[in-house]
Amino acid sequence: MKQLLILSGKGGTGKTTVASAFIELARAKTFADCDVEAPNLHLVTGLAADPTSRDFYGLPVASIDPEACILCGLCQEHCRFDAIRLEDIYIVDPFVCEGCAVCDYVCPADAVSMVPAVSGDLMLYKEEDRVFSTARLRMGSGMSGLLVSEVKKEMRENAVDQAFAIVDGSPGIGCPVIASLSGADAVLIVAEPSVSGISDMKRVIDTALKFGVQVAVCVNKFDVNRKMTEKIRLFCEDEGLDFVGTIPFDPLAVQLVNRGLTIVGETCPSGQAVESIYRKVMDILTEKEAGRKA
Repeated sequence: MKQLLILSGKGGTGKTTVASAFIELARAKTFADCDVEAPNLHLVTGLAADPTSRDFYGLPVASIDPEACILCGLCQEHCRFDAIRLEDIYIVDPFVCEGCAVCDYVCPADAVSMVPAVSGDLMLYKEEDRVFSTARLRMGSGMSGLLVSEVKKEMRENAVDQAFAIVDGSPGIGCPVIASLSGADAVLIVAEPSVSGISDMKRVIDTALKFGVQVAVCVNKFDVNRKMTEKIRLFCEDEGLDFVGTIPFDPLAVQLVNRGLTIVGETCPSGQAVESIYRKVMDILTEKEAGRKA
């Protein structure tokens, strides 16, 4: 299964807006939202069926048995995360516990145990031949990278006959992005024409290239700062990266997204620009596949 991953170096660039447009243009049957800390692709997918949900377990957390505890205080003394407090009995704060198990190691009464903890919720939408995998990380939980890997695994296992998938990644360059890059054939980076946008774009490009993934770049709201847009274009030219186009600032796009629609659902300047970008990205994927076969 070929995977097109859509990323951005920072939040708010329009990454998910572009991803949802690509899904509609490709009539994609398989797609995923790997922005597990703030998933929102489901708002514009048009899938009416309720998802199948299951718990995702990350690192275990400590639990103290009050019946076995002898109140020696060694667990609290050795906890470097201040996750244990005394309230008549010793209590572990699950939001602070990092699962290091030092308290279990030092407890002379075997009163501490490490128990599985739910870190997120995996959700799988299946409607006729369409498969959409996503997840939501629970408040205060870690393991976002592992949760992203589970999202992609669910997508692959439930769309075995599909040849192409579109994946909406998360902003930044952290663990969710690195997990999203695994298995990707090409990456489209949606950049913002600003000082911070260029800086973050360069970081995510560097991350993607370390995975040996084909990289393409587009600029959203390019006409807000044409000088910065040109700087991005020249950077891509100098680095040998595919610069696949620009998207204008478009108030109609906001109205469409607020109605749960994609920007290619109706005629609008941003939607027309994304159609052109989509064709160029698909050509890149086709050329990559032809080169692989050759």
